[in-house]
Amino acid sequence: MNSTKLRTMAKDTVRKLVDDSRENNLKGFNEKSWDSPLIGFAAGNDPLFKSYKKLIGEFHWTPAEVMQIVYPDTAFDENELSIICWILPQTENTLADQRGEDKLPSSRWVYSRHYGEKFNEYLRAAVRDTFTTAGVKSAAPAITAGFGYRESENFGLASNWSERHVAYTAGLGTFGLSDGFITEKGKAVRIGSVIINANIEPDKREYKSHTDNCLWYSEGTCGACIKRCPAQAISAKGHDKETCFNYIKTVTAPHAEKILGAYETPCGLCQVKIPCERRNPMAKKMTFSKERV
Repeated sequence: MNSTKLRTMAKDTVRKLVDDSRENNLKGFNEKSWDSPLIGFAAGNDPLFKSYKKLIGEFHWTPAEVMQIVYPDTAFDENELSIICWILPQTENTLADQRGEDKLPSSRWVYSRHYGEKFNEYLRAAVRDTFTTAGVKSAAPAITAGFGYRESENFGLASNWSERHVAYTAGLGTFGLSDGFITEKGKAVRIGSVIINANIEPDKREYKSHTDNCLWYSEGTCGACIKRCPAQAISAKGHDKETCFNYIKTVTAPHAEKILGAYETPCGLCQVKIPCERRNPMAKKMTFSKERV
């Protein structure tokens, strides 16, 4: 199967699952967890993956390392690997509920963090299995044995496969003041990815910097996420992960457990009621289009 057919297959698979699958259901509200996705592609040999080992930590997986974990008896060439990445935007119902809160996440947001991410896990497995069934070795890093969190010297607690950094590599957006990922459909999103042992032409990164989509870093304006954070974990200096995690652990997680009856770690107040909630606020000021359709 050539690159064009693989690309079409990947896009059609992700879109159909998000738009049509009954699994994309916000249980408790009987509505969709996520709106239609953005989809991008990265090359397994992109130099950024090795740079993440220096930036985040040696523990951060490269695509080839993930494939080796899943297929220990097979040798993989990073030049022959591709990564399919998707962005799942929050629905208007969930955003509207969350906009009305300033201390604790709304019920819809809590359910989205739980059931919406369960769908994201389902989506990872379904995309992986679609390619595996077609004879293409595939892996979904975030649901692969060994995935988890480590202590990064530069960033504190960090996962060994960062979906946001993969999305950045795939040209789907950049980071903001709060460390959130700002896409063409905004920052109120979740992200997933699957690696396949086949060549798909990667998407070009149209941005020049890893913070191009953020008004604060690009123009010195905004800072709306600073005011939205109930824990005061965001400032002109950026995102204080420890303060953020402490607030989630001691305040929002117990709140979510009362609602769900299960442990969960939502907050997301800094993702709504801000200029980058549903769009890239810098898009109109750029001479190119980064829309992924």
